Amino acid sequence: MARSNDHSLEIFLEMLLVERGASDNTIEAYRRDLEDLAAFLSAKGQAVESAGSDDLRAYLESLSKRAMAPGTVARRLSTLRQYFRFLLSDGRRGDDPTQVLDSPRKGRSLPKVLSEDEVDRLLREATAMPGAEGARLLALLELLYATGLRVSELVALPLSTVLRDPQFLIVRGKGAKERLVPLGDKAREAVERYLAVRANLHGAASAFERELWLFPSRGKSGHLTRHRVGQLLKELATATGIDPAKVSPHVLRHAFASHLLANGADLRAVQQMLGHSDISTTQIYTHVLDQRLKSLVETHHPLAKLSIN
Repeated sequence: MARSNDHSLEIFLEMLLVERGASDNTIEAYRRDLEDLAAFLSAKGQAVESAGSDDLRAYLESLSKRAMAPGTVARRLSTLRQYFRFLLSDGRRGDDPTQVLDSPRKGRSLPKVLSEDEVDRLLREATAMPGAEGARLLALLELLYATGLRVSELVALPLSTVLRDPQFLIVRGKGAKERLVPLGDKAREAVERYLAVRANLHGAASAFERELWLFPSRGKSGHLTRHRVGQLLKELATATGIDPAKVSPHVLRHAFASHLLANGADLRAVQQMLGHSDISTTQIYTHVLDQRLKSLVETHHPLAKLSIN
C-alpha cells in the first residue's frame, strides 16, 4: 500500500507518539487504517483531510463488502473518529464528519458447544485413564459438566465442600456471591474415587494446601490453575480423537447449560446454577438450540432442500 502524502496524517501520528505515548505497534495500526482510507478516497479524487460524512460512510460500507468482521470495522471507525477530532481541535477543519456515523452492529456470537456424544466420549476416555491423575481428570471433567462451574470456581473449591458425600456444592462466584449447585450421582462418584487416591497425587503440596483445596498444587496459588485444567482437557480431547480447539473448561460450561435446556430444564433453574445475574445472559443458550435444531433439520429431513426461516 502506498504511503499517504497527507501532511495532517503525519502530524496526527506524531501527536499520538508524543502526547499519548502510543507504542510503535499502535502507531503502525493507526497508519495502516488511515492509509487504507487515503487509498480509497484517492481513487475517487478525494483527500482524507477534506472528506465528508458520505465519503466516510462509503468507505465503511466498502470494508463490509470486503467481508471485514464487524469488530474490525468498528476499530477502523474508532481510528477515523480520533483522527477527525484531532483535525477539528487543531483547527484544520471546522467540523467532525464522524459524528453522524453509526457504529457497525457486532451482534452476539453463539457459544461453542460440544455434542452430548462428544462429552460422553471424553468421559469414557477419562474413566479409562489409570492412577491418581486419571481419577483427578475424571473428577475435574465430571464437575465441570455436571455443575456448569466456571473453571476459576472449580479450582478454588475448598476440600470441605465435597466432604461427607454432598448433594449440593456451595460455590462462591463473581462478586463473592454464593450459590447452591446440585451434584449428580456420577459426579459424586468421580469425586469419591479421586479423594481415595488424592494423597498419592499431591505429595509435593504443603500440608496446609492439601487440607484447604480440593485440587491442591505446589504452585503459587496453592491449587490447580485454570491454565493447567485447560491443558489437561486438551490432552484428553487429543486422546479421544476430538479436535482440542473445541474443548475447554468454558465450552463444558456451555455444554452443561445447552444440554440441560435441550432435555427440558427450566431456564430460570439453569440461570441460578450458572450464577448469571441477568437471565438474558442465559437465554443465549436457547439460540444455540435453535441453531442446532435448524442444522439437524437441514441435514437430515427429507425436505431439507426447502428453505427454513
